[in-house]
Amino acid sequence: MLKPLADRVLIEAAPAEEKTASGIIIPDTAKEKPLQGKVIAVGPGKVDEPMTLQVGDSVLYGQYSGTEIKLDGNTYLIMRESDVYGVL
Repeated sequence: MLKPLADRVLIEAAPAEEKTASGIIIPDTAKEKPLQGKVIAVGPGKVDEPMTLQVGDSVLYGQYSGTEIKLDGNTYLIMRESDVYGVL
């Protein structure tokens, strides 16, 4: 597993919605990027800024936050802790 450096976190995005509230199936091309996920790994933080997120936290983040990476066949996002809006 990847170990993030400094103030970075590794997040597994929640799956995109498959259907609308009324039951209409959303095609892959129209699915919106999820804005929440689960923290998989956390870096050690910076000397003057300790990390507040922990592995297992469910978080909200910006639509264009982070960089998508693939590990062991899974897709994750890696981003700075400051790109995370909050913990659910």
